[in-house]
Amino acid sequence: MAKDDFNSITGLPEELGIDEDLGRTEQRLTIRIEKRRYDKPVTIVEGFDTDSANLKELASELKRKMATGGTIQDEAIELQGNHRERVGEVLREKGYAVE
Repeated sequence: MAKDDFNSITGLPEELGIDEDLGRTEQRLTIRIEKRRYDKPVTIVEGFDTDSANLKELASELKRKMATGGTIQDEAIELQGNHRERVGEVLREKGYAVE
């Protein structure tokens, strides 16, 4: 292997794809609930590093798993309803650090 085939930070081969996993664990995500119009709860997930996280893909997966609607606003994922516990579980399974 050439020297360029190794990650400059970890020293591991690039083909392992460890950069994406490291990027997830370094992010500290917060999940909070906000009351919106007519006292409807909205779950908001914030703290993404937009360089390493594909928000559109992650939001789509969360909406599908929670069986709810949602959107991306100001680099945060918003889901209709109170899904704090379940969203935290799903994000931890994907390797994110959730506060």
